[in-house]
Amino acid sequence: MRYEIRVEGQMSRTLTNAFPELESCIVAGQTLLFGQVTDEAHLYGLLARFQSLGLHVVEMRRTAP
Repeated sequence: MRYEIRVEGQMSRTLTNAFPELESCIVAGQTLLFGQVTDEAHLYGLLARFQSLGLHVVEMRRTAP
């Protein structure tokens, strides 16, 4: 499954490095992370990581494979 996750603001290089399995880019003042998510446990792990780093997820969506 591929996902796109939008985070409020521009994440620093240090923060994006906390998500090595995802690629990232800046779009309209937000950080867009995208990539392969292996299963539901991986997805919940990513969300927990965002929360623990104090990042605000604006949008998350599954994209075509």
